[in-house]
Amino acid sequence: MKRRKIWIVVLLLAAAVLLLLFFMPRENVPAPETRVILEHSFRTYIAPSCFEEADATNFLEESTLAEAQELEYPPHSSCTEEAFEGNRDSGFIRLMKELGVMEKESKDW
Repeated sequence: MKRRKIWIVVLLLAAAVLLLLFFMPRENVPAPETRVILEHSFRTYIAPSCFEEADATNFLEESTLAEAQELEYPPHSSCTEEAFEGNRDSGFIRLMKELGVMEKESKDW
């Protein structure tokens, strides 16, 4: 009987810790696989949502954010900078955004 009480307490503590971690805000950044457009003429990268206003040349390539950073390309404009800016959301908020219950700040990641 004593062992059973110990297991119940351990399980309740584990559940409380997991619940706390689910609601605790943490830094979120775009994944390295996030899609970008490399603008090789200007040696910059463009967020897909900012492409129309980017005034890009024809020397373009679809790639990932990791490759853009590896090439040391800076963001093409402030629009691209804002599109890939990190945020501090909890796991719960991120889940709500992925399910479409809450609106995402950026359409790009």
